[in-house]
Amino acid sequence: MPHLALYTFGVLKSPLADPAPLTREFYDIGGAVYGKISQHPGYLARAEAADGDPGKLFEADWGAWGEFAVPAWYGKGRTVETTALATTLSLWTDLRPAFDAIYTGLHREALNRRYDWFERTGHPSHVFWWVSDGVTPTWQDGVSRMEHLHDHGPAPHAFTFPHSFTPDGTPTRTEGVGPASGQVRREEA
Repeated sequence: MPHLALYTFGVLKSPLADPAPLTREFYDIGGAVYGKISQHPGYLARAEAADGDPGKLFEADWGAWGEFAVPAWYGKGRTVETTALATTLSLWTDLRPAFDAIYTGLHREALNRRYDWFERTGHPSHVFWWVSDGVTPTWQDGVSRMEHLHDHGPAPHAFTFPHSFTPDGTPTRTEGVGPASGQVRREEA
């Protein structure tokens, strides 16, 4: 059974090492958000650095998730002192559980504050694609899918919630926000 890969990427307004209140606030809520998401039904795994230091993204050992990579349009620093990004790479059972985890609870609260912490770049902030059972997506997979999405729009190769596809490439639509509203369904032709 295929799994859904999700890559997210955002450019922070200040570097990770910045002790400013907004940066601290972002990281303070981040731990709780990841904790809740990792307990959500449908969540399978996410890339985590072996050493766990959020400032050492480029030097970290990511194991099966591969060497850390960022989109070509990211122009900020790559050192512990200058890196100004937040990114995730995760695996899910399907679109509905991912949608519910992202658009409810603590993560929804954080999304409501995203423009306090992140720059508006004009680039996608997330991309999905399907992987075969047993395949671990890599950071480079996420980057190439996000760049493809930006350059060519949604397709079965790289898509978003509003323009989704099933594993066989059939367009789908995720309706509503939260577990009680809407279902993932096939769009009518």
